Amino acid sequence: MKDELAFATLAVHAGEAPCPATGALDTPIYQSTAFVSANSDEMAAVYGEQKFGYMYTRWGNPTIRALEKKVAALEGAEAALATASGMAAISSAILGCVKTGDHVVASRSLYGGAYNFLNKTLPRFGVTATFVGSTRVEDFEKALQPNTRLLYFETPSNPVLDILDIAALAELARSRGIPSMLDNTFATPALQQPLALGVTVVVHSSTKYLCGHGDALGGIILGAKDYIYELSHEIVRDLGGVSSPFNAWLILRGIRTLHLRISAQCSNAQKVAEFLAAHPRVERVNYPGLAGHPGHELAKRQMKGFGAIISFEVKGGYESGKKVMDRVKIFARAASLGDTRSLIVHSASTSHRAVPRPQRLAIGISDGLVRLSVGIEAAEDLIADLEQALEF
Repeated sequence: MKDELAFATLAVHAGEAPCPATGALDTPIYQSTAFVSANSDEMAAVYGEQKFGYMYTRWGNPTIRALEKKVAALEGAEAALATASGMAAISSAILGCVKTGDHVVASRSLYGGAYNFLNKTLPRFGVTATFVGSTRVEDFEKALQPNTRLLYFETPSNPVLDILDIAALAELARSRGIPSMLDNTFATPALQQPLALGVTVVVHSSTKYLCGHGDALGGIILGAKDYIYELSHEIVRDLGGVSSPFNAWLILRGIRTLHLRISAQCSNAQKVAEFLAAHPRVERVNYPGLAGHPGHELAKRQMKGFGAIISFEVKGGYESGKKVMDRVKIFARAASLGDTRSLIVHSASTSHRAVPRPQRLAIGISDGLVRLSVGIEAAEDLIADLEQALEF
């Protein structure tokens, strides 16, 4: 038997084993806040970490631990830390890298919650951020300051699907002695391995593709063992952004089919993107699987597939974008992504409505921009739904 298992095998088996007490094949849901020690000495040893064990779920839980071990195996990470949501992962991971007086360089095309945290919340702690409005590595380099302590980015980015050079940005950060952090939610470890390309820390909203069924909130942080240990003990544990055992179990269940779902979703997305690119009512399609996308060749080099998120500009602006969203019948009008079901959102009137229009336009979120999260339905049905929605 070969030493290294394939991704599909790890997705099913990593981090999990039959229960030694009962033989239960599925990882149990340890829905308990506290764990009993045999005596005071054992409790003291567990509390002081002289002995491995569980005592309180905010400090650790066997179901949550199984999830952490599974995702660490999939991402090729030394360690992982599960959190209550994607934003708990993002905020905790960033707080673990910066302190008062520090500076962060980040890509401008980001999930709205991450942008708000960097732009509005971190300044309350005396940390500033510069947002780079291009994909060029040299522009990230120009934004670095003597007190820069973190380089943060997404690729593919939300919602305009920018593709950034992971290895080059990781090398830039490493040359300045600072960590790089990448949100890998859109690609998942099935399509992209940022740690292998030199990134220091990876974060996910595991609510999305890792779970895949739209029924559990979660986040996860991956990186070096010492960094994860510090986050666990000094950030996540104290701020309380820990995962629940039940949500961890739901996400474990979802990951077992990640490789199957993402393959079907990527195939569907490619067909939908090609349909949209040829439609007369569509001004522009953002999808790295299209040869005309500026990041197409780079995506081919650093990804195993182009993902299942598409955004496109409907001719006619704001009202036309809303009309498409209102007219669909199969796509669900919902703000999440990564579900088995296809979802649609008009960014300007929903997720980015609080962003001033000039700033929104500057990062490519135009008035008629519609974002699709393509699911596992039949591609021909999704195309037919969009075709009728565009007939107005």
